[in-house]
Amino acid sequence: MQVGVVSDTHDNGEVVERAVGTFHDEGVDAVIHCGDIVAPFSATPFDSAAFDFYAVRGNNDGEWSLQNVVGEFGTYLGEMGELTFDSAEFAIYHGTSEPIVSALIESGNYDYVCRGHTHERVHEQQNGAIHLNPGGIAIPDAPEAPAVIVLDTETGDVEFHDLG
Repeated sequence: MQVGVVSDTHDNGEVVERAVGTFHDEGVDAVIHCGDIVAPFSATPFDSAAFDFYAVRGNNDGEWSLQNVVGEFGTYLGEMGELTFDSAEFAIYHGTSEPIVSALIESGNYDYVCRGHTHERVHEQQNGAIHLNPGGIAIPDAPEAPAVIVLDTETGDVEFHDLG
């Protein structure tokens, strides 16, 4: 199964459109948004018959109507969520608390811990879990362009796709 991971799109329409386009081009089956969509209009481009959509709340997701909008076409997981794809266990959390991120990784309950918040790409294995962060929109002095991740749950391959 192909799973797309995105985070911290912060109402940047160009980044959102490129992310959705990449997910379509890569034929993903599901997309996980790790928070900081911000406003409901930035969620609606993810409404696609091509993939299932899941999102958690980020610290900049101030509009509570975001939950209702995502719920019209996807699944809003709240502050944190757990998903299973092809028997791979996922924890999804925005990442505002590093102790919580560490606890999820160290728990031994998840194959993948997907998070955002830092706007920095992460792909590392810790305590048997794969810790993933696709990065986010470019912020001042960000070392990398915005990106999304495409993960193959069968092979474990993780590929970052620059969004420019």
